Amino acid sequence: MAAASNQKSRKVKALLAGGLVLGVGAAVTLAAWTDQEWATGTFTAGSFNIQGTTDPALAEDNWSDHATEGTAAALTFEVNAANLMPSSVVAEGFALRTASGTTYNAATNLMAATSTGGNAANLSYEIFTVDSMTACTPTAVAATGSEIVAGGTDFGPDAPSASEFTLQSVADAAGTPTILCFQVTAKDTLEQAQTATATWQFEATSVE
Repeated sequence: MAAASNQKSRKVKALLAGGLVLGVGAAVTLAAWTDQEWATGTFTAGSFNIQGTTDPALAEDNWSDHATEGTAAALTFEVNAANLMPSSVVAEGFALRTASGTTYNAATNLMAATSTGGNAANLSYEIFTVDSMTACTPTAVAATGSEIVAGGTDFGPDAPSASEFTLQSVADAAGTPTILCFQVTAKDTLEQAQTATATWQFEATSVE
């Protein structure tokens, strides 16, 4: 009887030992080698801004933003603008450029040109590009390919038929100015002693 009991005890211990071996084997499997790879990216937006000036010398200190109607640049139209008669033509230059730090070119369009006052309906206008502010005169003629808005265009609530022009950005500097010449013509219907105030709105869209 004692021999049988000892033999049974050895079998139980053997099974328990086998179970322990199996348990150790499972732990080794769960602890298999692992490895990882990670990637990261940083995304920074570019900058976009345009500026304007009426300064004939295009002096750096005289460029600024005119982003709302309330901060519109004042075009002086000094020659005869306060003493018009039918068929009078007055002119004034306005320069646009991309601001320093702008990282994209600017596709620019005239979005609206409105006029208010007693002679609001008695004026027409034309816009074209010139090589310098001094080249914008009442007798200047639009060169081929320079016209933005055709001569004889009426002021009104609807956007004019306009040609798009591009302001080029320059790395780490302000862009090269594009100089616009505004010519305003008094129609034969001009009324005496009446005034008109015109407002032009340009919009620039970033492009590569």
